[in-house]
Parts: sequence; structure tokens; C-alpha cells
Amino acid sequence: MMETLPVGRFQFKRLVAAFLSSYRTLFILLWIVAFGSVFIWQRKIIGAGISVSVKTGLSRPMPKMRPLAFNLTDFGGVGDGKTLNTAAFERAVLAISKLGKRGGGGQLNVPPGKWLTAPFNLTSHMTLFLAEDAEILGIQDEKQWRLMPPLPSYGYGREHHGPRYGSLIHGQNLKDVVITGDNGTINGQGQSWWKKFRQKLLNHTRGPLMQIMWSSDIVIANITLRDSPFWTFHPYDCKNVTVRNITILAPVREAPNTDGIDPDSCEDVVIEDCYISVGDDAIAIKSGWDQYGIAYARPSRNILIRNLIVRSMVSAGISIGSEMSGGVSDVTIENLLVWSSRRAVRIKTATGRGGYVRHITYRNITFDNVRVGIVIKTDYNEHPDDDFDPKALPIVKDISFTGIHGQGVRVPVRIHGSEDIPIRNVTFRDMSVGLTYKKKHIFQCAFIQGRVIGTIFPAPCENLDRYNEEGQLVKRSTAQNITDIDYDI
Repeated sequence: MMETLPVGRFQFKRLVAAFLSSYRTLFILLWIVAFGSVFIWQRKIIGAGISVSVKTGLSRPMPKMRPLAFNLTDFGGVGDGKTLNTAAFERAVLAISKLGKRGGGGQLNVPPGKWLTAPFNLTSHMTLFLAEDAEILGIQDEKQWRLMPPLPSYGYGREHHGPRYGSLIHGQNLKDVVITGDNGTINGQGQSWWKKFRQKLLNHTRGPLMQIMWSSDIVIANITLRDSPFWTFHPYDCKNVTVRNITILAPVREAPNTDGIDPDSCEDVVIEDCYISVGDDAIAIKSGWDQYGIAYARPSRNILIRNLIVRSMVSAGISIGSEMSGGVSDVTIENLLVWSSRRAVRIKTATGRGGYVRHITYRNITFDNVRVGIVIKTDYNEHPDDDFDPKALPIVKDISFTGIHGQGVRVPVRIHGSEDIPIRNVTFRDMSVGLTYKKKHIFQCAFIQGRVIGTIFPAPCENLDRYNEEGQLVKRSTAQNITDIDYDI
């Protein structure tokens, strides 16, 4: 069952007191209002386990975003939730592919209705437009999901050796693809996949809801993605990807590996104005796994994530890694609210990963009812096989945290470097987090070098240098390598 925002637990009076003291008040209040409809919808629809029926009356006309537009019904599509529409999608995509760049490509409109389909491919210079009350449904019979080779930067399927299931909506070597609408829905119907995964009845790695590979100029906007069998949207080795104003939903428990958005070896990515509540990381930035990712050598870089509300009761709001062997750099995460989650932001890596995580900026981050706020973990020891190089040590450095606020946090910081993988050049500034656990050592560090500028709350660990607000050194740390990690808190 999908859990929703607990209004009572949100403790409005405490929020007002906490937020009114900050210049971010207006931003947070506006975002809560903007996404109020999403929360209400989750409460009434998903929480009750009731599917949305198609409204009666006239639907909103679909805008024409390409010179030529087609309706799925023109190719034999039937939106009754029972008829299989794979052939209709394939015929429509083929018609658009014949247009090529001539005249700006084509648009496929999916009208109101429930459109059951097996996986299908997109083509270049294409817009897939989902009308209000249109819902694409992924067929639950895994025999109708095509098998594909493992990703080259992973070596094996993420869950099984050998081939992996492809995605419901797939694309390779494409340019200029838009998936948008009037908040229509793409529904992976992942419940049967999750159950079979838990029962160990699947012989191949589950497929994402949407995967676009080796492509550029991709826009995903104004739609809802829900109940993916596995990762929800997985852009792989892509350039110039924009994800804007989308909602991603899955049950916050018992929906394994339903990450929201996983940019993987991608460059020039913007993710903004989204609401994500899923059964794993809301966003996880990746770049390959151990020796396979090192050999593939495609980093994820120049990524901007802003204006999001996210929730993850199992994993983290925003993660980097643990598959980061091609490197991750130049990432900015700002104006983020993480609520009712296990962790807020996390970097995870391990011996054997190689690669690097560097030049990462967190700015204007708010926690509400989060167990652990900031996590850097260097012993996330999952490997594709035993052939990884134990001497391939990742570099983690140049990370800044500015404007970190919130309430209901148990452990605000847990940065766990090691002698082999120390964390270097970490900066904290303007941090004030309300706590639920009155105990020493809740700002936990090990093998970290960095600084605190000005006064922050709670008091930082002894590993960090202290500077005043003017940037003048007050106290140099002599204890960078001490360990103060307590996972029992």
C-alpha cells in the first residue's frame, strides 16, 4: 500500500517555528501548496488501493508539438485496459520514423483510456504525448518482455548473470525525443514483478519502466510514472537530458529497487520541479560497476537537481553510487525537501569501485522526519563478481553542504571514510537541524578532512577545521582520522 504524507505527523506548528526563521520559508510553503494535490491524490487513490477511472465528458485537447501528429487509435489502438496495443504502438513509431528530421518529426497522441502493451521502442524526432486520463499499462507477463544483453558498464545483469529484461518504453541511439502530456500516466504494473522477485522466481534482472540509451536531447515532462518493475527512468550514456514537472510513485515498502530516476554515465542533465515517492532511492546517480565501469569509462557529470520533494523509507532521497566506477563530478543539488525517509542524501562507494566522486554541491536542503540526514559510506561492498581489483580505490573529495535545515532528524551526519578511502575537502556552512535523539556523537565522522565555516548545529565532529564567518581559521583539527561512527543510533 502506498503511504502518504501524514498531516498529523508533519506537526504544522513546529514547522512554522522552524521555517519562519529562515529565508527559505516562502519556497517551502509554495512547494507544499504546489504539491498538495499530489498528496491528496495519493491519500485518496493509492492509499485506498483504488484505480482511477476515466472521467466522463470532454477531455482537454492535445496540443500539437510537431508538424505531424497521429493518434494511437489511427493504428488500431484500443484503450479498454484489456486489448494488447503493442502492434499499434509499433506501427505508429514506424510511421514517425519514416518522417525523420524532415519537417521536425512526428507526435504520437495517446488519448484518454487504459492502453495495455508489451515493451516497444521509440524513434528519433518523436513526441509521445499522454492526454489527461491516458494510462499506458505494462503487461505483467514477463514472457512478453524482450531480453537484452547486460549493460557494458555492469558486466552482468544487476540481479542475475546473463541477459536482462528490457524496459517497457525503450530507445537506443536516438536524438530529439520528448515524452510529455497533460499528466497522463505510464504504469509498469510492477506488483507481479516484485512478488516474483521476492519469491526468487525470475531468471533475469528486471527491466526499468523507461530506459533510453546512447541518446541525446531527451525531455521527460508533465507526466506520472508509477509502479515500475525495477528502476523507473534510466537514462544510460546520454547527453542533454531534461526531466521536469513529473511525479514518480511506487509503494514506499515492498517495491524493491524502484528507484525514481537513475542518470547513468550521463552528461548535462537537469532534473527539476518533481515529486518522487518510491521504494528505493528517489534519485541515484551512477556510472558503472567495478572493473566493467572502469573499462567503460563514461562519467556522470554536469548534473543539476533542484526544486524537488522526495521520499524514501527504504534507502535515500538523493544518492550518488554505489555504482560510480566511471566517475561522478560537477553535481549540484539544491532546494530539496526530503520527508519521512530513512536517509536524506547519500554517497556510497567501496573498495574495487575505482573512479571518483568530486565537486558535489548540496545547497538549501530541508529534512523533515529523516532518520539519517547526510551519509557518505565507503564500504558498500556489493560486486558483480570476484574479479574486481581490490586496489581500485575511489576518490571522494570536494563536497560542500550549505543551508542544511530541518526537524525530526535522528543522526544529522554520518561520514564514514576509511584509511584506504579517506574523504577530503568537505565543507559545512549554515546548518541547523532539529533532533529527535538526545545523545552525544550524533555528528559522526571517520577519516575525513574538511572545515566548518561559522556556527552550525549540532556541534560538528572533531575531525573538521573550524573557521569563523569571515573565513578565518579559528582551530585546526588534529584528529582527522579518528572514528566516531555508531550504527546503533
